[in-house]
Amino acid sequence: MPRLTALIAAMALAIPAAASAQSADGTTILSTQGTGPALGFTLRGGVASTPEYFGAPSNELGPDIGFELNYLRFGNFTIGNPDPLFRPQGFGVTGSFRYIGERDDADSPELAGLNDIDAALELGLGLQYAADNYQVFGAVRRGVTGHDGLVGELGADLLLYPTDRLTVTFGPRALWGDDEYASTYFGVTAAEAGASAFTAFAPSGGLMSVGVELGAGYRLNDRWGIEGAISYDKLQNDAAASPITADDESLSARIGVTRRFTLGF
Repeated sequence: MPRLTALIAAMALAIPAAASAQSADGTTILSTQGTGPALGFTLRGGVASTPEYFGAPSNELGPDIGFELNYLRFGNFTIGNPDPLFRPQGFGVTGSFRYIGERDDADSPELAGLNDIDAALELGLGLQYAADNYQVFGAVRRGVTGHDGLVGELGADLLLYPTDRLTVTFGPRALWGDDEYASTYFGVTAAEAGASAFTAFAPSGGLMSVGVELGAGYRLNDRWGIEGAISYDKLQNDAAASPITADDESLSARIGVTRRFTLGF
């Protein structure tokens, strides 16, 4: 099992710009007219290479899963757009989550003597602003399992469209964590120091990492696509100074297939 696999959902909630959407063959997918409930979303499944744990010297392969809410209609309440070619513009509210796999010295012998950390699920909300050729976004999440800390994330992307089916993104990323988050993943208690090869370390919260991400998505048709990304991250401040951190730089990569679903009730 992978020790660290990230899952992030960008649920863009924007007012629809069209009354209906059609597929390439002219078939109506969904109509925003009427009051019947309707739902459109995209699922991603693939494989990812990520560090075994924060600060690990090596990567491991594991599953990669993603979710994006494209459209929701319930009575007179409507968010998103059913058009598979729609590109959100302006401000929007987003949902954000991340899964961090458990850390266990049975899988990483160099951590012998440190307490195991249960798998963590972070849930939160954010804001984004999108224009034709760029987007900026931020999110705040709280750990509901694994840790009780707060994390914040900021990022921006340059958006390029080499063809009508290919989208390329590139931009910076930054991650902040509070004292609870920093202590969970980078701290060493006195008891752990006595049972391991690490010295005691009490990290403070703050900027945890900065990096950049290059991504690409290719739309095969109105429902299927291929999506991938390569990320570089560098740990900062107490995260980099932690005795647990063997390498403060990491490369991650993922690739997967996307499938768009449109449902009417």
